[in-house]
Amino acid sequence: MDGGNSFDILILGAGPAGISAALTAHARGRSAAVLGADPMGSPLARAERIENYPGLAGMSGRDMLAAMLGDLERRGIPRATGRITAGMAFSGQFMVSLEQDVYQARAIILAAGAQQGAEPLPGERELLGRGVSYCATCDGMLYRGKRVAVLGLGSGSEADRDFLESIGCQVLYLTGAQAKNAEIRGEDTVTAIFAGGEEHAVDGVFVLRDTVAAEALLPGLEMTDGHIRVGPDMQTSVPGAFAAGDCTGRPYQIARAVGQGNTAALAADRYLKEHEK
Repeated sequence: MDGGNSFDILILGAGPAGISAALTAHARGRSAAVLGADPMGSPLARAERIENYPGLAGMSGRDMLAAMLGDLERRGIPRATGRITAGMAFSGQFMVSLEQDVYQARAIILAAGAQQGAEPLPGERELLGRGVSYCATCDGMLYRGKRVAVLGLGSGSEADRDFLESIGCQVLYLTGAQAKNAEIRGEDTVTAIFAGGEEHAVDGVFVLRDTVAAEALLPGLEMTDGHIRVGPDMQTSVPGAFAAGDCTGRPYQIARAVGQGNTAALAADRYLKEHEK
């Protein structure tokens, strides 16, 4: 595909599953980009020793990720780090927003890991686009001079809070249990947030996770017990969308993630070939 941000395959997630998928896609001659949060902030990166990955026993999680990311760099596979804020599927194309940049592809592989605590908050899904936003830098100017709530459910939310304050927003900043258990209230638009036993009047709510929940990115994506439902070829319920790794369920193992990433990329390649005829 032509264009700086247009690819054959978009891969969401730079952990073992996403890296494996990108390497396989590249080996098949497909242009691919890896998007998502910095994997060096993941649970794997904090593991002191990995003892169950063949041939690399005793390596730290951080060193293992560094070696895998080095493979991407040596092959020239592009990687963009940031918060994925929106996704869309239409007419055989997928579009994904990473912060303020938009990427496009004809197939997508979801490999962002287990989305612990990523279930939508009460009112989040219903009021999305009507006061609920996932991107402070994208939508912040709409709330200049207004009162907003920032729910820090991922890394880097302090920077978004500071940005909103710098443009004149009155910010209610919530983290931890208050953010995880918050309720977003309103009918046609957001009017309040309930957290910590109190209701606070707000004009908007910024829900800041490292990655938007998969089902919010791709409406129609079937889930089972909080994981993406896939077939043997890692195909999801959305044509052209595949998934791999911890986001598809247990066991959460590196070897399983790498194998699924490979399978997903091969299936995405077949899908593209079928639709190129």
